[in-house]
Amino acid sequence: MKALKKLIDYFSFAEIMLWTLSVLFISISFFIFDGESYMTFSASLIGVTSLIFNAKGNPFGQLLMIIFSVLYGIISFSFAYYGEMITYLAMTAPMALFALISWLRNPYNGNKAEVKVNSISKKEIVFMFFLTAAVTIAFYFILGAFNTANLIPSTISVTTSFLGAYLTFRRSPYFALAYAANDIVLIILWIMATLSDVSYFSVIICFIVFLVNDLYGFINWQKMQKKQGM
Repeated sequence: MKALKKLIDYFSFAEIMLWTLSVLFISISFFIFDGESYMTFSASLIGVTSLIFNAKGNPFGQLLMIIFSVLYGIISFSFAYYGEMITYLAMTAPMALFALISWLRNPYNGNKAEVKVNSISKKEIVFMFFLTAAVTIAFYFILGAFNTANLIPSTISVTTSFLGAYLTFRRSPYFALAYAANDIVLIILWIMATLSDVSYFSVIICFIVFLVNDLYGFINWQKMQKKQGM
């Protein structure tokens, strides 16, 4: 009981409402449009929970992101979205592990529940975009070889995912914006999937919810940055 009270006190009222409404929307859409793919449902709940912890700069969010990445990779495979599968299993999950280690090693003032916000230099930004371009080009041909459905948006998803993963590892507030961009791409991808199977509509709702949470995460990291004097 004390642990539950401590957890509730850890989050603001707005954050509790955001998480509650997110879970509510995901649950309603699942039981209306799907009702069978409990792996998708579980992945959505784990994913949105990871985002609220990530918004607080809490390393536990990265642990949940690893689990979400594995589940989402399996879900993507079922619809031949090999780009999503490869991205999340071969890139997002490993990068979330590296981010977890980075966040644990860089607590703010010894507080393991809040990571120290980092600012990256202009030179590193140039390096990041160069690396992102190289990854994007490589994945375009890899995904093409796998006959990936909706190749162009799938490749763009790789781009935004890589940016998000890199910035998360480097503890930059802009990781949340990169993932927000990725959410928009994924919403488009799953709209395409829904045209042939309406049960995937619940996945669209999932990523709309993720988009809202990522935008909140960016806002909160900006506040954390100011508080930490970065």
